[in-house]
Amino acid sequence: MSFQKLVMAIFFLQPIAFGSWLPRIPEIQARLELGPADLALALLGMPVGILATLPFAGRVVARIGGKTTVLAGFVVFSVIVCLPAFSRTPIELFIALALLGVAMSTLELGLNVEADRAEKDTGSIIMNRCHGFWSLGIMAGSLLGSGMVAIAAPAEWAIMTAAFIVLPFAIVASLRLPPDREAGAAPPDMPFKLPSSALLGICAFVFGITMTEGAIADWSAVYLKDVFQTDGMMTGIGYTIFAMMVATGRFSGDHLKQRFGAIALARGCGVAALTGMLIVVFAWHSLVTLAGFALVGIGVSVGFPLAVTAAASLKDRPAAANVAILSFMALTGFLIGPPLIGFIAEVLGLRVGLAILLVPLLTSLVFTRMLKPRF
Repeated sequence: MSFQKLVMAIFFLQPIAFGSWLPRIPEIQARLELGPADLALALLGMPVGILATLPFAGRVVARIGGKTTVLAGFVVFSVIVCLPAFSRTPIELFIALALLGVAMSTLELGLNVEADRAEKDTGSIIMNRCHGFWSLGIMAGSLLGSGMVAIAAPAEWAIMTAAFIVLPFAIVASLRLPPDREAGAAPPDMPFKLPSSALLGICAFVFGITMTEGAIADWSAVYLKDVFQTDGMMTGIGYTIFAMMVATGRFSGDHLKQRFGAIALARGCGVAALTGMLIVVFAWHSLVTLAGFALVGIGVSVGFPLAVTAAASLKDRPAAANVAILSFMALTGFLIGPPLIGFIAEVLGLRVGLAILLVPLLTSLVFTRMLKPRF
């Protein structure tokens, strides 16, 4: 199997177990008797884990290499992703999610470094397709999780089964990646350097995109259940549709980027995301909401892959360091959005909570001009 196909396969495998957790959030919320604000506090665990990890992760990945990071990270991630479903108190849920944030952020940084290395080594543009496979993986996990909800399978064993079925395939694929030629590129005494204005602009673009992704991941099932009184598999299908459209956009993204350019593509998708979110917020029926989720999925699909390529092309520091900073902002947006919406929903309701996403999406649209690659 070629380098590109190995990386795409690992991108697909990585989020399956995490995706099977997402439809379980309303169940865990009910089991722990959490209101929106209490759930929001528990969900802060993942941002805390990421904030504690990514400032150092870029240096670690540059030193040990992307392949080693992916191989070791997958083993650790597969254990930790099971922990939130075993939580019996809000504090346990917070701690489990914090550990998950540490594991997931490090693993995904390694994956993005490997995708960038594959592009540079082979001359093929694959970043959008890699993230398309990631979206297919989380869609498959979400669909699996929704099916397990429908048959009343215990969350703990359903997620554990998904994680440990995937793990052997991930290890085999990771071992077949090419050796890390650039390992050791970031010595421990590398001086601290502030991010460039170009990187900050790219981070501002990606923050709104991933904030929206995270919000829909954590709140779409709750939104459908609380606002439209859905039940069973229908509760989790909103995120499945969203992830399917994200995957569709990403598989088209490399071709569209070559034809129209990164900036034009990002602007078109930004308009689609804003329109879709307006539909979600003002929907009068669950099926209309699903259409809105689909359009938002298309809208946010190519944002992060475009940002990774743009950040990795900057010449001010090693690619791993710039991608680490970008991943820090992206995952912070992904994981801060859900608790913020929860706090707002506690007072003003979920419709208003999701409407807040219009602001970061508009900000992302403004900063699309920063996506010009600098090879």
